[in-house]
Amino acid sequence: MTIDIARARAETPGTRHVVHFNNAGAALPPQPVLDAVTAHLTLEATIGGYEAAEHANGRLEGVYDSVARLLACSRDEVALAENATAAWGMAFNALAALPGEGFRPGDRILTARAEYAANLIPFLQASRRTGVVVEVIPSDETGQTSVAALEATIGAPGKGPVKLIAITHIPTNGGLVNPAAAIGRVARRHGIPYLLDACQTVGQMPVDVEELGCDFLSATGRKFLRAPRGTGFLYVRKDWLDRIEPHTLDHSGGALAGPDRYTMRPDARRFELWESNTAARLGLGVAVDYALFWGLEAIRDRAFALADALRQGLDALPGVTVRDLGVERCAIVTFTVDGHEPRAIKAALRGQGINLSVSSAPSTPFDMDARGLSEVVRASPHYYNDEAEVERLLTAVKAL
Repeated sequence: MTIDIARARAETPGTRHVVHFNNAGAALPPQPVLDAVTAHLTLEATIGGYEAAEHANGRLEGVYDSVARLLACSRDEVALAENATAAWGMAFNALAALPGEGFRPGDRILTARAEYAANLIPFLQASRRTGVVVEVIPSDETGQTSVAALEATIGAPGKGPVKLIAITHIPTNGGLVNPAAAIGRVARRHGIPYLLDACQTVGQMPVDVEELGCDFLSATGRKFLRAPRGTGFLYVRKDWLDRIEPHTLDHSGGALAGPDRYTMRPDARRFELWESNTAARLGLGVAVDYALFWGLEAIRDRAFALADALRQGLDALPGVTVRDLGVERCAIVTFTVDGHEPRAIKAALRGQGINLSVSSAPSTPFDMDARGLSEVVRASPHYYNDEAEVERLLTAVKAL
């Protein structure tokens, strides 16, 4: 369907107060999400938290169905989490300790040049603890992860086995969309587990885990999906459920089968812990359904078009350099302005009611260092933004 911009903006209360180009950080939630969260919190205050959760049990179960539709997978392959870092970490830590197959000295983890620091640190932790080696897959001439280099790196003579390919689909510091599906085909062909960080992907473009070929996928709710903060989820391919065990298991993901034995849930929810934010999870489900209502293809087309218009406008301004890489570019636009620090630009435009973000080298150190960048301004439009807001942003940057 075509996005009804007037309706989308009417159902986004924040558009009446701010020009929000920080959807890659945390998007403005739509009214149905606000209603779902506040209604449940009111119910908790009225009848009690446990009682309210019991009352909402059917809708909570429906969240798994919604996420499964979003990812084109089975509900048994979905675990809800408090954030994407927790979801990613649950998968990574389980793989690191996989019985008989976990990380050992000389084994290799392959990752992308634009990998996020929150993932790089666990890689280095694992390296310190197990001796696994972390290697960066070279980028090609466009800046995206090179599939040919990946093949060559896997088959490099004299090196240990590759135990994991883990990349970020869309990095935090630009419009690059890595060739995740092509990487997935390589991983499948070589029988290597593939963990995909899809934080910036989910909610701004269609995601089909079978097409992507990933074994595990982590995502957050707060970004382009427009769900509450403190929500996320993990996809675990069904083939892995017979062989993988969470690093931390409680009586939600498992059950005592005797004084010295336990069993695990047969589905991905073995990765969940018992306590959670019920109101936020209900909001997540509503946000997923809201995105599915508009259609992820329509959302992608609209958001990408706004980003392209913004890039073209910035390119035309003297002293402005657009910093986005890749063959396919998404709804994240990064740029610098000669003589102006990115944080000063962010502050100046915030004073005019325009929300931007700044991406700094510590977030994606390999990529930013390779390009000689310390900080970039990040603008991330979404489908509920309009052309007048893009022009307002361009006018503000030009006035600098």
